[in-house]
Amino acid sequence: MVSNRNERYFESTRGQVVTLLRRSDHTVEELARALGLTDNGIRTHLVILERDGIVRQRGSVRSSSGGGKPAYVYELTQEGEDLFPKAYDPVLRRLLDVLSDQLGPEGSEALLRSVGRRLAEEHSTRADGAHVRLETAVEVLNELGGLAELEERDGAVVIRGYSCPLAGVTPDHPEVCRMVKPRH
Repeated sequence: MVSNRNERYFESTRGQVVTLLRRSDHTVEELARALGLTDNGIRTHLVILERDGIVRQRGSVRSSSGGGKPAYVYELTQEGEDLFPKAYDPVLRRLLDVLSDQLGPEGSEALLRSVGRRLAEEHSTRADGAHVRLETAVEVLNELGGLAELEERDGAVVIRGYSCPLAGVTPDHPEVCRMVKPRH
């Protein structure tokens, strides 16, 4: 679902530039022609989009008129691509519904804990020692969009999580957030 804010953005000139660049790379001249603007008008928008990390220049091509300076080609960055809606939310929700229906709450949670262990194993090669492994786990959780930090509790160092990176898309499945909790 696209929010009203996103709809308004994509209706703006910058949003239209981003949409055109999502389809294919373009020169300033091509963007200006497609949007009915001047080259300088497009350049103003591109400067802001570049500053924000949404587009970037990629090499140059000879101008279509055959003379003059080469024209720069602009492309969308990954950050620009991330502005567009993704199917993750509805697909993840339905997948979790099916998992829960077929495996039950306990089976579903066991499977998700297995996923959590695999994620941890992928990063364990860069960690030797218990404290370093804990630091690595915190780093991984934060890279995934969560908020976690190490905390000393009763003489032991533990991970304290403040938010689950998947909570927003899995409100009906709290077991997803428990997949990263250590087993007691």
